[in-house]
Amino acid sequence: MIVVDGEFSGLVPHTCSILSLAALEFENPNNRFEMECRAFDGAHLNEESLTYAGFSKEEALDPQKPTEAELIRNFLAWAEGINERTLLGQNVSFDRMFLLNAANRAHLPFDVAYKVVDTHTLGYMHMVKNGKNPPTKNNRSALDLDALLNYVGIPEEPMPHIAINGCISHAEVASRLLHDKKLLPEFEDFPIPWL
Repeated sequence: MIVVDGEFSGLVPHTCSILSLAALEFENPNNRFEMECRAFDGAHLNEESLTYAGFSKEEALDPQKPTEAELIRNFLAWAEGINERTLLGQNVSFDRMFLLNAANRAHLPFDVAYKVVDTHTLGYMHMVKNGKNPPTKNNRSALDLDALLNYVGIPEEPMPHIAINGCISHAEVASRLLHDKKLLPEFEDFPIPWL
């Protein structure tokens, strides 16, 4: 599987751009991809999204950075070497739609699975099976990445959100929930709470 996390210029995949992307192969976590790009010409730039991801408007439009088309081309070339191209991450359908839209804008085939593995669902199910009530807010699930990280025994992701931090967090969460084992050296010092 491909663990993925992206930072974007806003929340709407067809009008907003990828700004950074990180991925790793779940079965071989040393096989990693990480790249930043500038927003595509005419992309919507949402100030809150930029702040969340740690980008200024100038950084998002920096002409010295590769284009979004170059980023998606490089990502898809990297992904070709992975046997199972199913995406894994927190609310990863959102990231998948940005990748798909970027590939479409660049006129590239998108050979990544439609179905995804979402850590939100894995965590929700794990909690319920272990007699715990998943957190809610306003009558909706509040099981965001930070809540999942705390549940599996890892500190919250630092701000601003950086794609590689999210990517390795998703991978570690999934390994602990699916296999009851640690995956990455970055989290070796943090015990799994239920073991």
